Amino acid sequence: MVENWEKVENEIFVKFNKKPDINGVLFLIGVRETGEIRSKFNKEEKTELLHIAMCKVLSYSGYYVQKSVDERGWSQWELLKKIPNMPLKEQENFIKSHIVEYFKIENLFEN
Repeated sequence: MVENWEKVENEIFVKFNKKPDINGVLFLIGVRETGEIRSKFNKEEKTELLHIAMCKVLSYSGYYVQKSVDERGWSQWELLKKIPNMPLKEQENFIKSHIVEYFKIENLFEN
């Protein structure tokens, strides 16, 4: 999993010349999913973009399902099953593995 996470980091570094953290990757996924490309988002929008991204990546494992789209065209999600409680490091790896899966399914790896 670490190797694949490094591929995600590398893909983003090549495109943006900056090594991302998990929140940075989730933010970019949220922007991609909404199609809302602009230079500034307010705090509430950033939080919502992270939520959209988290729901999207966890949807591949059946945790969320898209239930609707709001007036802006942003997805609204419904929780289908409870996300398990886990220690912080496990939670980080859980999210990273889902992000890697998103990159694979969405065919976002260059090679």
